[in-house]
Amino acid sequence: MNYEHITKQLLSLLGGKENVISAVHCATRLRLVLKDEKKVNQQAIGQLDGVKGAFSSSGQYQIIFGTGVVNKVYEQFVKEAGLQNVSADVHQEAVKQKMNPIARLAKTLSNIFVPIIPAIVASGLLMGLLGMMKAFKWVAPDSAWIVLLDMFSSAAFIILPILIGYSAAKEFGGNPFLGAVIGGIMTHPALLNPWGLGSAEPEYLHFLGFDIAMIGYQGTVIPILLATYVMSKIEKSLRKVVPHAVDLLVTPFITVILTGFTAILVIGPLGNIVGKGITTTLNFVYDTGGALAGLIFGGLYSMIVITGVHHSFHAIEAGLLADIGKNYLLPIWSMANVAQGGAGLAVFLKSKRTKTKEIALPAAFSAFLGITEPVIFGVNLKYRKPFIAAAIGGAVGGAYVVFTNVVANAYGLTGIPMIAIVAPMGMANLINYLIGFAIAVGTAFVATWILGFKEE
Repeated sequence: MNYEHITKQLLSLLGGKENVISAVHCATRLRLVLKDEKKVNQQAIGQLDGVKGAFSSSGQYQIIFGTGVVNKVYEQFVKEAGLQNVSADVHQEAVKQKMNPIARLAKTLSNIFVPIIPAIVASGLLMGLLGMMKAFKWVAPDSAWIVLLDMFSSAAFIILPILIGYSAAKEFGGNPFLGAVIGGIMTHPALLNPWGLGSAEPEYLHFLGFDIAMIGYQGTVIPILLATYVMSKIEKSLRKVVPHAVDLLVTPFITVILTGFTAILVIGPLGNIVGKGITTTLNFVYDTGGALAGLIFGGLYSMIVITGVHHSFHAIEAGLLADIGKNYLLPIWSMANVAQGGAGLAVFLKSKRTKTKEIALPAAFSAFLGITEPVIFGVNLKYRKPFIAAAIGGAVGGAYVVFTNVVANAYGLTGIPMIAIVAPMGMANLINYLIGFAIAVGTAFVATWILGFKEE
């Protein structure tokens, strides 16, 4: 591929480099913030060499090139557009300005939780290994293996507020290390650790007429998010009025002491109430709706993916893991994702156009690995009926995994990689996940074949 030639063509079809504000790329897509998207020649971009699809979502115009190609296109693109000095932070801010308030909130939560995914996945896998060692009695119950793996697997959840505090402060424009300090305050050893302690009762501290329950916030999500948001507001306000000569001494000191008192006296208890309320509501819907809830959620999830709001679900899933120790939402999302792959596979076999086949097959396998945007925007949504067929497959698969109570012990993985965080929850859990996987893919494939689609 001639990346320089592709880039020059692309810039022209985007309305010229003066229409491009910023550019970044992810694993498969070139993500652009444009001044005026009306200047874009959508149809011509779709015909460019290497382009697997293009769409506008979440404040960005996104062009799918695929893994291994997008980074090379990006390198040439920023040179041609003169964007070498535009940082990722500037891009993120430009994206937010293009979004409505709901989409902006979803983007904020996504930016906070996505960097934490590796820690959560690692902990989930370690918990699974620990559970297998205990269940199959590979070692003695008091073995050093058990003690050490228990430490390794629970660490990420115990210090979750510290991880979130650091990540959230970066997103909110505060000092990330002060955010980590606030997380440390909320998980201090002087506070009772409720994570895994069951019915243990905390002591109370009498302070300025308040009875403070000396209970920590290990594994929680909402309290530290609220506390870090307040901390960032306090810090930024202080920096506007504190003289530069004493800023290093005064601003962190006042920020930590004000946020610390506010977090322990008000935000922590309030955040716990909100978090428990969300979990209770979800549990009620899950327990009451049963397979119907899985049918609805599995059928609608791909529509949510189009908006980009799905990334904000990581916060809810982290809350479920903290409160009940399992994630029953992720298997539903996974069914919707792999169903898109099943529909894409049917398009590949049924299509008569070479370009469609070139896009459909790798995009379908990408969906089986949990990355659905290429197949959604490059194939299924383009021809409409395969997208509807995939929604049907996701709904049926979602109903099955809810009916059989399939759960995961982490978040961040779907499709085939999700096996790693489903298997630790038991053999029956794994088998039902694989059956649901086959049902979702098969239903979407058959529905696409029956509904058909009209190629351009």
